[in-house]
Amino acid sequence: MKKHRIAVTATGGGVGQSILKALKDSDYEVIALDGDRLGAGLYMVSESYLIPYARDPEFIPFLLNLCKGKDIDLLFPGMDCELPKLSEAKKMFNKLGVKIPISNTKIIDIADNKLTTQHFLKNNKFPYIKTFIYGNKMRYVLKPRTGGARSQNMSFVTDKDIFTFKNNSNYVAQEYIEGDEYTCGMLTLDGKYIGCIVMRRILRDGDTYKAFVERNETIENLCRDICNILKPEGAFNIQLRMRDGVPYVFEFNARCSGTTAARALAGFNEPKMIADYYLKNIEPEFKIKEINILRYWNELIVEKLI
Repeated sequence: MKKHRIAVTATGGGVGQSILKALKDSDYEVIALDGDRLGAGLYMVSESYLIPYARDPEFIPFLLNLCKGKDIDLLFPGMDCELPKLSEAKKMFNKLGVKIPISNTKIIDIADNKLTTQHFLKNNKFPYIKTFIYGNKMRYVLKPRTGGARSQNMSFVTDKDIFTFKNNSNYVAQEYIEGDEYTCGMLTLDGKYIGCIVMRRILRDGDTYKAFVERNETIENLCRDICNILKPEGAFNIQLRMRDGVPYVFEFNARCSGTTAARALAGFNEPKMIADYYLKNIEPEFKIKEINILRYWNELIVEKLI
């Protein structure tokens, strides 16, 4: 029987590589895609292709032709900037028999824009972090309003002068909340909430460096309630901090996460559950293990390229 073929974009980055790892021991043929010939993920699997970047007008046409020519059954996005274009083109891919586990553009905008994220939380009476408020007595985090990832271009601000200096239309200020930080992975398929995994984490340079899988009913209930209202499709990531027993959400990601492979090790393999559901009509099942996960650098040898 012919194996189903799954393509993963942006495999030069942590999210794409994490999806590759999660599917490594599955019975799927996995193809890596990236716009940079030095993208490490291209050399993690036996089949890979260079593709245009998402900003290139040829991004969607190229992917459509590649998926058709290489008999791709399922396409996983690995980068935020790809999501709006892939969501808009989803019907074109579906006509070719290619499934994309992706939310609609409205949900992607809510997740990508920190201002609309906070509006969604406030309007639905979820705990939210104050924004656009700054002063000498409080500490705030200055972040890009859209497109931020891995804490890039983030600064701590404590006074109006610093805020004014860095302020532009793409920045918002969020109240800085002390407390443990969590990354939570949810899975929703065809409007049905499947479940979530909660990981307390320690960061290094914006990436999860150490993760501790926990069962936390308060956080799990919050994640379920958010997904039941928002109704994303596929993997959805929520980041939050706990203060006085209250989970304050500060970010959504409408995609798989850089900790996807770590979640798979803990029994919550989002890419495989998605692929099994879309391609084999298998209902998702999972059993979460409360484990500690330590991440480390690894080396990958490839032929001389440049």
